[in-house]
Amino acid sequence: MKLLLRLVISTLAVLVASKLVPGVFIEDTGTAIVVAIVLGILNTFLRPVLQILALPITILTLGLFYFVVNVFIIYLATYLVSGFEIDGFISALFFGLIVSVVSSILGMFLD
Repeated sequence: MKLLLRLVISTLAVLVASKLVPGVFIEDTGTAIVVAIVLGILNTFLRPVLQILALPITILTLGLFYFVVNVFIIYLATYLVSGFEIDGFISALFFGLIVSVVSSILGMFLD
């Protein structure tokens, strides 16, 4: 049940971010669900590997390279999901930030 609620929260966060950030296009709600699932899978399995590989650069840039890893994950999701498009780096950056903030705020009510 908690997994389903997390999926709903992630989907709502993706929908909110797509409405707030110019340059982000999501075809419909079904696509938003798929984007939420793909981002969850990529964040679970690929992000830790990328963070370990990018650790020297992240330390050198005082943690700012973490945002580049986040944008790369989002670009990979746009490649994997048809109906989900992002125009540029800044749009992907703000999309990721808004999805994180909205998911965190809505997730507080779950716990």
